Amino acid sequence: MDNLDYGIIDLLRQNSRAGYGDIGNKIGLSASAVKRRVDRLVADRVIRAFTVQVDPVVDGLATEAYVELFCRGTVSPDDLRRILSAVPEVQDAATITGDADAIVHVRSRDIPSLEDALERIRVAPSVDHTRSAIVLSRLVHRSYE
Repeated sequence: MDNLDYGIIDLLRQNSRAGYGDIGNKIGLSASAVKRRVDRLVADRVIRAFTVQVDPVVDGLATEAYVELFCRGTVSPDDLRRILSAVPEVQDAATITGDADAIVHVRSRDIPSLEDALERIRVAPSVDHTRSAIVLSRLVHRSYE
């Protein structure tokens, strides 16, 4: 990976539909050179997918919360993954340091459906309790996957 590869990736992050010629004009390469580099980045699995991101509000997922998950005893990441994967409203989850065992990003239609999703998480035998923060407005969002 060199600076040209990073430039290509940055431009594709901004617009995955950008043409090779447009990208090349911005970073100083021909369209065919950009295509070769993109093909190599895909083959090397540096670029894993080209995708569409739909506004969650348009998709019916206007309510968003971050949930701290506190477990009883020691729970493996695989067990947490199994529990959280069963709840479709869970968008992202990670184990963390600190008092909580995991942080969970949840999106739902509305507050009642958020409450329902939280209840499905809380009933897992290894979950002791949760602490939620409902998102009021997004300030910065960058997607890296």
